[in-house]
Amino acid sequence: MDPQRETPKKNNTEHLIADRREGIGVCGWILVSLSFLLVLISFPISIWACIKVIREYERAVVFRLGRILSKKAKGPGLILVLPCTDTFIKVDLRTVTCKIPPQEILTKDAVTTQVDGVVYYRIHSAVSAVANVTDVHSATFLLAQTTLRNILGTQSLAQLLAGREEIAHSIKAILDSATEQWGIKVARVEIKDVRIPVAMQRAMAAEAEAAREARAKVVAAEGEMNASKALKQASVVLAESPAGLQLRYLQTLTTLAAENNSTIVFPLPINMLESLGQKNKGG
Repeated sequence: MDPQRETPKKNNTEHLIADRREGIGVCGWILVSLSFLLVLISFPISIWACIKVIREYERAVVFRLGRILSKKAKGPGLILVLPCTDTFIKVDLRTVTCKIPPQEILTKDAVTTQVDGVVYYRIHSAVSAVANVTDVHSATFLLAQTTLRNILGTQSLAQLLAGREEIAHSIKAILDSATEQWGIKVARVEIKDVRIPVAMQRAMAAEAEAAREARAKVVAAEGEMNASKALKQASVVLAESPAGLQLRYLQTLTTLAAENNSTIVFPLPINMLESLGQKNKGG
């Protein structure tokens, strides 16, 4: 097997970090020795300037003569910084909330919308955040804005309104892969609000109302059809039983008397109507 394939790949975060084997040179060691000697001479006063306190949620990237002292950030706790030769930068590891201002976006179906969102991220590699990018927070903010505009520009308005969660997941995946070399871990992306023009809102409301009216007419027509079928079946049953027709007539009178108390109903026997009808036919 090729030994080169067995060698693990270097982390992308180390491409701007100097190799430790090069060292700081003879002059560098002389300056470090002089700085350490200065600390010993001015001890214990100098100890207060050399010892720094790093909080639990912070890490310190120490530079010695311009080179990163270690590929791993120091802290939390106490760290020793030599005067004149060492400098350090504190990096906050807590989750940062990045609010994306409303972005005017033209969707796939040529609808102008304004979309805003929020990105939650944190720094997981302090050395990469300091060595690989000038301002990690500003770079992440601008990248989040650009990614939001690019992703939403490929979606239609219906997809944007119905698939917010899927769009947020795709934005998170793109941001996470792009900011990995900066030592950033994107925790969550949310689309807060989608604003569409007032004219478009009215058009969508009119379309929805027309669709509801069409569905109501279809339901009413189906009800009429079912009712006609039921009436047909009822007429067949009543034709076979004359007493049933009389009972239905009396039930209708009872219903009218219960609902409209001021209405006076004079019941007329159906037999009289039938006899009158027969006389008319005979005459």
